[in-house]
Amino acid sequence: MSTQTVVPARAAWSAVIREGQTLTITDLHGNQAVDFLVYDAHDTSVRYSAPDTVHGQGSIFLTTNSVLLSNEHTPLMTVTADEVGRHDTVGGACSKESNTLRYGHHTWSQHACVDNFLAEGARHGLGKRDLVSNINWYMNVPVEKDGTLGIVDGLSAPGRKLTLRAERDVLVLVSNCPQINNPCNGFDPTAVAMTITGAAE
Repeated sequence: MSTQTVVPARAAWSAVIREGQTLTITDLHGNQAVDFLVYDAHDTSVRYSAPDTVHGQGSIFLTTNSVLLSNEHTPLMTVTADEVGRHDTVGGACSKESNTLRYGHHTWSQHACVDNFLAEGARHGLGKRDLVSNINWYMNVPVEKDGTLGIVDGLSAPGRKLTLRAERDVLVLVSNCPQINNPCNGFDPTAVAMTITGAAE
């Protein structure tokens, strides 16, 4: 049994994914960044840790077989399939503050991923202190030789997918990134699809 939800451009989404179930994220139109956080569904103080994940796999990029580790260095989800090949762990989530700093004060009123995470997280009792460094699926953040980060055109294309298996019951928060000031969404945010598939399948 599968359930699919189309998440509109700029919107938030959340769900509990049970142990053994899979979540497939489909980039419907191509070049759309999907900001992503994951928590233990029964104890949200156990949550995705970028440092543990990067240390555990020896790479700042995620792809097939990457394990998303918690702040207790325990597995939350595993990437079981990936049609893109590289996803970002260091670019962070856009916010009103970062937009203003990077692109000018006129961007202050623009919707941002932190807004989505706070609004969606509140539905599950989460607040600002529960937000940690996130994953950016489909976002292309190369590291230059001098150590600086770029945000450049994505590597994805319409219909490309990645699939994650839940290694325990997890709560997933998603912000379908509303950013329009850099190429992470091709300057035109679009919809993505979330498909949850039961373990029996």
